[in-house]
Amino acid sequence: MMSETALRDLNLLPKSERTTETSSKDILTKPYIEQTGENVRGKQRKNIVSVVEPPPMNGKEVDHSGPEAVVTEVEYIDSDKLNDLEDVDMSLKMLLDGLGSKDWVLLCETLNNVRRFSIYHKEALQDILDNVISLVVKALKNPRSAVCKTAIMTCADIFKAFRDNVIDSLDPLLVQLLLKSSQDKRFVCEAAEKALIDLTIWVSPVLLLPKLQPYLKNRNPRIRAKASMCVSRSVPRLGAEGIKDYGIDKLIQIASSQLNDQLPESREASRALLLELQSAYEKSSVLAPEQDTSSDPPHVHSWEQFCELNLSKLSAQAVIRVTSITRESLVSGL
Repeated sequence: MMSETALRDLNLLPKSERTTETSSKDILTKPYIEQTGENVRGKQRKNIVSVVEPPPMNGKEVDHSGPEAVVTEVEYIDSDKLNDLEDVDMSLKMLLDGLGSKDWVLLCETLNNVRRFSIYHKEALQDILDNVISLVVKALKNPRSAVCKTAIMTCADIFKAFRDNVIDSLDPLLVQLLLKSSQDKRFVCEAAEKALIDLTIWVSPVLLLPKLQPYLKNRNPRIRAKASMCVSRSVPRLGAEGIKDYGIDKLIQIASSQLNDQLPESREASRALLLELQSAYEKSSVLAPEQDTSSDPPHVHSWEQFCELNLSKLSAQAVIRVTSITRESLVSGL
């Protein structure tokens, strides 16, 4: 069950997260330059800002909090290009304080260190993983785009490193990733979508599907669409035996509920899931209904009969129509 805090975060989007920041523009510049305008003296100073390591920058933040406007350029490094930590013990001691820092540059640097720990020294994070995830959730809510995107990238590395071990702490992360993937700020949205894909790859569908189901009924259609896409990606990983164990009757009800949803992404995800279930039902004997050994020959329900037995009349008709039309289109090559 989701906590009240998770539900509140899902339905109330901070005003600061709706604004467009200059960091949403992708740029290529020289590394680590902080520019400070001095109107009184008519001079300009350039300082080195240690945010991350060398490759080209692709993000920019503007700080207007002081008397001088400060432009800080931030790099987002792919996981396979992150170098190992130079001092593991010292970095671990400073990790939680850095994640709780109000200095956003230090926060970004510490988030990248969490990523490095996840890649190179995940065992060192095991005992403090819950605290780390709580602070990453806080960073996901940060109005600064650079912090938010770095936190999203951190989530993806945590999912890959810890897999099913994150399930007890997943709810607040999932809420924020669904929110971020549903926003208009493209580069944040794309990062969140990638993190959700990683989530469906690295966390077992048996554990993940129950976490996703409540969001299929969320009042925000974009949240429903993202959740539908996650469900559609997760179910094939169950395999035939896993689908049987989880309950194909439950899965077909989940898929049919999104078939007439508001956004095309939901409807497309529903169709893809229904085709997966249809294929599994028709090709795998383990999904066939229990047989009466006295019958000769044994009776097996068709896909159409199975839909009619497990769905309302209207839902069954819609599912049968969609799966038959889609299958005919695939056969004809359309």
